[in-house]
Order: sequence, then structure tokens, then C-alpha cells
Amino acid sequence: MTPTPVGMRCPECAAQRTRVQRLSTVGSEPRVTVGIIIACAVVFLATNGFSGGSGKLWTDLYLDGPDVHFGHDYWRLVTSGFLHSGPIHIGFNMYLLWILGNMLEPTLGSGRFAALYFTALLCGAFGALVVDPNSSTVGASGAVFGLMGAAAVELRSRGINPFKTDIGLLIVFNLVLSFVLSHISVGGHIGGLIGGVLVGVAFDVADRQRMPWLAYLACLVLSVIAVRGALAAAGS
Repeated sequence: MTPTPVGMRCPECAAQRTRVQRLSTVGSEPRVTVGIIIACAVVFLATNGFSGGSGKLWTDLYLDGPDVHFGHDYWRLVTSGFLHSGPIHIGFNMYLLWILGNMLEPTLGSGRFAALYFTALLCGAFGALVVDPNSSTVGASGAVFGLMGAAAVELRSRGINPFKTDIGLLIVFNLVLSFVLSHISVGGHIGGLIGGVLVGVAFDVADRQRMPWLAYLACLVLSVIAVRGALAAAGS
């Protein structure tokens, strides 16, 4: 046993780095997670109900390169993340968002969680346009992959191998599905995952340096890069 300020602990536990929680984040409700789920549900019912995507609102919100480049519909980089093609699509994404949001938002705080989510969403849109700028893309899966990537970084920062946990298995399983199933935006998933990993690393560095503003600055920089990259890819 090893003596520590909180009592005697086993050597393995004493070697682990414990993240300091602020009173504002401990036990906080996943408000942003719930808000995003409600927004996706409302948009789903408004655009297609249970009959598949259709209508002017749907066509004005989904992501595709020509509309972004020639029509200057830049909002599609964000709005496409709130559209879903059917009950299974939205149900699967919202289930993963609920699980990951309840894991990450109380730990990160609602502000940083929101910054993570929307940065990953933009990175996912960037990845989707890089792989296929002419295809129509919808869904929150790019942002959800970003949450998985950030969760993996968080586990690694605590000295835990993410690929020996459910998070690692979830990432591998969903990546396999991305390549096996048809009509899946591989670029969106990989782009979101990379964005989430980079944000997770930035958050860890900000915590280690005790510079919380650095986390938001990193999200802003990554978002700008993702948007500029998406616009360039849309015109290719």
C-alpha cells in the first residue's frame, strides 16, 4: 500500500492521475446532450416523419458539395448533422449520443461538451465532402464518432487503454460497419473521429497546463480549418 493525501491506496491506484473536478461540473445534468437529441427529433418529425426524407425543408438542409459551393449554402455543414433518413438511423445515433453524452458532459462541463460536439460535426462534414463532394449526406454520426474519439483520449489520459474498454470496441465496431454497409458516409465518420481525438488531446493539454481557454481556442481553430477545408472540397 502507498500513503497518499487521501489515505492508503494500492500502487496501481496511487499511480493513476485523478482529474480535478470543478463544483460547476460535478454531478451536472447532460443538458446539451438532451437539447441536441430534442433538436434532432424535432427536425426529424418536421422533415420526414416516418416516411423517409422529402420536402423543401429536407432539400434545404442536407449536405452536398454543389449546393455548398455554387449555392453558398454554408449552413448545410451544420444542419445536415440534425437530419436523419429514417427511424433506425436517428434511433441508433441518438442512443449512442445519449450514452456518450452522459459519460462526457458531466466530466467536461456543458460548455466544453458543446464545443467538442460541434467541432466534431464540422470535421465530419469536412471528411464527407473530401471523400465524395457530390453525394447527399445527413446524420449526427460524424459528431457521435467525435465523442467516441474524445472519450478514448480521456481514457488514455487516465492511464486506461481504450481498446480494452467498451469505447474501443464501439469505435472498431462502428468503423467496420462504415466500410461494410452501403450508403454510409465513411469520410464523415472518419473526419468526425479525427476531430474528436484532436479536441480530446487539446482538452487534456489545457487541463494539464491549467489554461481552460486553450480548450475553446483549439475548438475554434479546428472548426475554422474544417469549414475552410469543406468549402475547398465542395468546389473540387
